[in-house]
Amino acid sequence: MSGPPSQPKAGAVPAGKAAHARPAVAAWAWSDAQALLASLETTLAGLDEEQIEARLDRDGINEAAHEKPPHWSLQLARTFKNPFIVVLLVLAGVQLATSPHDLTGPAIILVMVLISVGLNFSQEFRSSRAAERLKAMVRNTATVTRRASDGHSERIEVPVVELVAGDIVHLSAGDMVPADLRLLAAKDLFISQAILTGESLPVEKTAPDPAAPANAQAAALELPTVCYLGTNVVSGSATAVVVATGPRSYLGSLAHTLTGQREMTSFDRGVKSVSWLLIRFMAVMVPIVFLIQGFGKGSWLEAFLFAISVAVGLTPEMLPLIVTANLAKGALAMSKRKVVVKQLNAIQNFGAMDVLCTDKTGTLTLDRIVLEHHLDLDGEESDDALEFGYLNSHFQTGLKNLMDKAVLAHRDLEASLAKWKVVDEIPFDFQRRRMSVVLTQGDGDDLLVCKGAVEEMLQICAFAREGDRDIPLTDHRRETIRDLTHGLNDDGLRVLIVAVKRQPAAGRAYGIADEAGLTAIGCLAFLDPPKDSARTAIAALHHHGVAVKVITGDNELVTRKICREVGLDVAHSVLGADIEDLDDPALDDLVARTTVFAKMSPLQKSRVVASLQRRGHTVGFLGDGINDAAALRRADVGISVDTATDIAKESADIILLEKNLMVLEEGVLEGRIIFGNIIKYIKMTASSNFGNVFSILIASIFLPFLPMLPLQILVLNLLYDISQLSIPFDRMDEEYIKRPRKWDAGDIGRFMVWIGPTSSVFDMTTFALLWFWFGANAPAHQAFFQSGWFVESLLTQTLVVHMIRTRKIPFLQSSAAAPVLALTTAIIAIGIAIPYTGLGRKLGMVEMPLGYFGWLAATVVAYCVLTQAVKVIYMRRFAHWL
Repeated sequence: MSGPPSQPKAGAVPAGKAAHARPAVAAWAWSDAQALLASLETTLAGLDEEQIEARLDRDGINEAAHEKPPHWSLQLARTFKNPFIVVLLVLAGVQLATSPHDLTGPAIILVMVLISVGLNFSQEFRSSRAAERLKAMVRNTATVTRRASDGHSERIEVPVVELVAGDIVHLSAGDMVPADLRLLAAKDLFISQAILTGESLPVEKTAPDPAAPANAQAAALELPTVCYLGTNVVSGSATAVVVATGPRSYLGSLAHTLTGQREMTSFDRGVKSVSWLLIRFMAVMVPIVFLIQGFGKGSWLEAFLFAISVAVGLTPEMLPLIVTANLAKGALAMSKRKVVVKQLNAIQNFGAMDVLCTDKTGTLTLDRIVLEHHLDLDGEESDDALEFGYLNSHFQTGLKNLMDKAVLAHRDLEASLAKWKVVDEIPFDFQRRRMSVVLTQGDGDDLLVCKGAVEEMLQICAFAREGDRDIPLTDHRRETIRDLTHGLNDDGLRVLIVAVKRQPAAGRAYGIADEAGLTAIGCLAFLDPPKDSARTAIAALHHHGVAVKVITGDNELVTRKICREVGLDVAHSVLGADIEDLDDPALDDLVARTTVFAKMSPLQKSRVVASLQRRGHTVGFLGDGINDAAALRRADVGISVDTATDIAKESADIILLEKNLMVLEEGVLEGRIIFGNIIKYIKMTASSNFGNVFSILIASIFLPFLPMLPLQILVLNLLYDISQLSIPFDRMDEEYIKRPRKWDAGDIGRFMVWIGPTSSVFDMTTFALLWFWFGANAPAHQAFFQSGWFVESLLTQTLVVHMIRTRKIPFLQSSAAAPVLALTTAIIAIGIAIPYTGLGRKLGMVEMPLGYFGWLAATVVAYCVLTQAVKVIYMRRFAHWL
């Protein structure tokens, strides 16, 4: 057998020009179907296993425009891009150049860099691999026709990555287009190309019409006969052949623009602004220290080395590690609750979320619809309504929804199916809100059976069946039917009308225009009761400051009843039609006071989310349907489920492997804990650094020697950094996680100025104690002075972890988690012991007398008391702490 046909490379263009490349599939847009199949060495019967394996070996798997974890070496290199790491490396280089024979300082700086980079790399590497394993749990599939080993063809579901050129693919509403396809047959097919064009409105796609002229000049994305990888089917059905996969697809040619760095979120901007705030602070303070030491002591080299040590002490090199560790820890904790986090930063946005918009079905309700009643138009039980509804649900080839499954599960009517054969179908779409199948018994007549929403069905019905008679459907009769369905709706039932039309066989394809002049037979009433946990979960979200709004395409009355049962305020509800013509200001006012939105189209759902964002809300959207994709993309946090449609999962940031609102509450709390621990580190570091520099400035003015040797400052900073590593494992006070938290970078500077000088007060008292009481007031006694301040500074810096981590009284009203207590205690013990060790002597320290530790204990107690007092004043003035 000859080798498989080669796929032309859609993206074989210079870098930066891919967006203008003519995709391979465009060359086949108007080709004869048989010629196309022959060129691809395939048939409508599909490919066999040998052909598939050969093409996978040649072309690779069908994968493009997916973020993948970089090679470990690249991940390692990226950890050095942090501005704080760059500052440390520059400082080490300068110190090495100025003192090439003294490697101790550069070595300590290198140890600090390696700790930060090593732990950061390890955390990111493990979390990226864990994320890939979790994403593997969420699989997208495609329906294809393939030949089995015995030669017969069958439709099967295969992973999208296993598609090859020549595969025969079948599309229906809700599918993501799995490769670049040329249509062979299509029925009312509408495709959303928003991922490629940004245009929200779907476009109609058709198979080539041999009688129509080909438009060879049409732009690639305007070709009506082709579908592109990554787009999604809004409505209709189709059969198509795969022309290009993976990197050879049009989306693959754009992969470098789709998989590049994402736009910065509010979380990213917050971390960046705080980072540069601290760097600017360092850039101002370090030169001041250098000049004071240089002019005051006369040794500019010594002043320079001291200033470098101060700069190292001011560098919060653990910030990237603390952020990454917090997010990864949150992702791991959520994965244990069967939550896949596709974007780590989404966890923090989860915590900041103050409005959750959710669809109703399957989230508030059991997602297990049962057929309660099958009625005629007078409200009496009707087997005809059930039988015609059963035929409609059975013979449709599109996405069977929960009501179709409920009809098929209600009663076994296989005997009725045997006498019917399907002729055609008119698939469901969100504009018509109905679907039809055309059947025949071989007697020359066709029977169109239509099932859909009440209002949309009444518009196309001209007759009503009463007993054995079909009578004209008058306006009065329409009102009685509406009264019947409204009564069912008020009882929490969802209602569909079933209608039929018998006519001579048309001998052509049926379309939407044929859905006219139908006879209404009866209605089917379904029940999807609320979940037992829904009321509890919504109350918990409200308790934690998250408002819940329901945005659904369903009936308003049904939605209001379910919402009442789960404890939502339904005083204000609106329909999609009510907001269609509103401008943004009017919509913002309406959305602010509305809880229930019913009969909403996909674009209207997205508009509501955007309106909430304009009001300053952080919005989450929970949805699993085709019509939720736009809102999922628009929301700050898009949340979907593993059973969702392909496009919904692709649009989401977070995927729930179980539909459970209680998991959402846990995610919100986890996000707030993560954010709180990050803020702890930033405020601890900023205030502590400010206090240290303030103390050094004062000491540099009056001391005839350095208050601490450069090497001692480096060791002090190293020990303090190590004490911070347990912060991601700390708990947060209940009061903190009760409401949403957002970045307020301007608060960092204020906090730093208020809390930093508090520690400086006790640095000054320690200076006075060492100078006056212990007589360390001359260069000959500087080792004693430096040792005393080293111990006091480390103790107060480490204790600030416990003082800042809570707005309460530490140890008495709120205790840190065990890892924090253990690590900070260990660092304090090490700091006290160092002057008595060989390391201490190498650092220029001397042993401290026992009498010093009595004063030290009094200093530490006084420091805690003053810090708590300042904390109370600060909270009274600014109404918050962290």
